[in-house]
Amino acid sequence: MKIFIDLLKDYRFVFSFTVLLVILTMAILSFFSPFDPTLWNVVPRDMPPSSDHILGTDSNGQDIFWQATFAVRNSLIISLISGIVSRVIAILVGMVAGYKGGTIDRVLMFVGDSLLVIPLFLIFIMLAMMVRDRMNLVVLGLMLAAFGWAWDARLIRSMILSLRERDFTKTAMLSGTGTVKLVLKEYMPFTMPLIFSTLINNMSWAIGLEITLAYLGLVNLNIPTLGTMLNWAINYHAILLGRWWWILTPVVLSLFMFIALYWLSVSISEYLDPRTRIQRVGA
Repeated sequence: MKIFIDLLKDYRFVFSFTVLLVILTMAILSFFSPFDPTLWNVVPRDMPPSSDHILGTDSNGQDIFWQATFAVRNSLIISLISGIVSRVIAILVGMVAGYKGGTIDRVLMFVGDSLLVIPLFLIFIMLAMMVRDRMNLVVLGLMLAAFGWAWDARLIRSMILSLRERDFTKTAMLSGTGTVKLVLKEYMPFTMPLIFSTLINNMSWAIGLEITLAYLGLVNLNIPTLGTMLNWAINYHAILLGRWWWILTPVVLSLFMFIALYWLSVSISEYLDPRTRIQRVGA
């Protein structure tokens, strides 16, 4: 509770927490939607916002508010799958490479560096085209996770290389502490702020890439996400026809999610850093 109170002193955390609370509420509301998100013409088409339809309706005859609840939920699912799976890979690769060193380090970093220099976006386009018929939330999340760990693994490796040279590491090794126990008990607390920060950053990256792939029509457009909502709005010329409520909904939600996730990452990372926390909230 004290941690939460201390974080409330940071306006960035307050803004991020409020936005994400609204986003999570929308995601939960999707389970109580009166409409099936895959059905068309269930409400009058192209209606502006009103008491009956809070955010209006689109040209497919769907209620935009309820579509947005499904879109937010599905985008969060994709980003969580990508973030969690890629964190597991990044932690394993970074810690093993940093602690073991030698040939293992060179091999793992060669694989990671290869993912950093190759044009990932073109690979995503090719893979999306190959599995487009089987594309769902889990497949897309795992595909993003498979290529989203390399830079974070290098950051974790750099921290482990530094920790390995400290006195407590030598003391633990001389006392017979096993590798797994040493990593989990001694190294993990030091790396948690970095892991948490990269998790949130990877979630933002996954949401952004999903929107890009959906804009290009490379995902299943029948599954509502922020990207597919934007795709339908653009394809139906919502801007030219003055249906601002349709295109602004996914755009505003996306912007607020990006800002909230970024500020949440920064505020919590600074709090977990003892030096920054002392400067901000006092010793």
